[in-house]
Amino acid sequence: MRSPLFEAFVEPARLYPELWRLLLGLGVVALIYAGCFALMLVAAYPVLGPLNYFGWLQGLTAPTAPGQTLFVLATFLGMGLGVLIATPALHYREPGSLFGPLRDTARGFFTALGALVPVYALLLFVSGALIPLEGNLPLGDWARVLPLALGLVLIQTGSEELLFRGYLQQQLAARFAWRAVWMGLPALIFTALHFNPMAGGTAWVVLVAILVFALAAADLTERSGSLGFAMGWHFINNCSSLLFVSVKGTITGLALYVTPFDLTDGAMAPLALGLDILVILAMWRLLRALI
Repeated sequence: MRSPLFEAFVEPARLYPELWRLLLGLGVVALIYAGCFALMLVAAYPVLGPLNYFGWLQGLTAPTAPGQTLFVLATFLGMGLGVLIATPALHYREPGSLFGPLRDTARGFFTALGALVPVYALLLFVSGALIPLEGNLPLGDWARVLPLALGLVLIQTGSEELLFRGYLQQQLAARFAWRAVWMGLPALIFTALHFNPMAGGTAWVVLVAILVFALAAADLTERSGSLGFAMGWHFINNCSSLLFVSVKGTITGLALYVTPFDLTDGAMAPLALGLDILVILAMWRLLRALI
């Protein structure tokens, strides 16, 4: 039984729920995303120069410099723009309907921030006390890029929520009653797109953690009838892992600290990821109680 709030959230998608529209819409999103990315790469060439460009380009797979990480985050502008264009073009509905009621979205977002900021701060303090973290960015450099980094993390997480918990979840829920389709399929796609071959033997644990988060965010969206709670949680979670403590060998360019181990560490990485899954479940239950 779906919640009445979620039924209202899905209602705008019922007007044109055809699968061919959804598939074409995903193609439009991918095309605009790729086009924006290509334009950004072209614009970066004269700035970096021919001697530095290709080495810098290779570093985008695991950014270790602030500029590279900011660039990667900025590419998600194309994803968000693609969703906002595909929705009215193919489904003839307002892009704002992807968020749910504006007041509920804003309330959910700031409620999640208010609840989770102190919790994540405590978790960072405890992890720093238990694990000897390694310094990464100097504090002054980190503070200078922090305002821009926060804005781009908001764009990155907001764009992903628009696509997966907004566009995909709404359109599939308008067409299918089966929860495994409208909740499970977007979560599986979201998880698959986060596959990291550099994780080696622990890649499956990483994927499990991402899948648990995606399903939890989908459940919060159903319960609340808006993207607010999922967006707020996603934003805080990524700020924690991208701006404060990053796992060595991943996206570390904006992190104040990095872990002393990387994802290929067969002993520490699975333990850390297992604890991460427990944290995700705890945060999900906390936010669920606040809806």
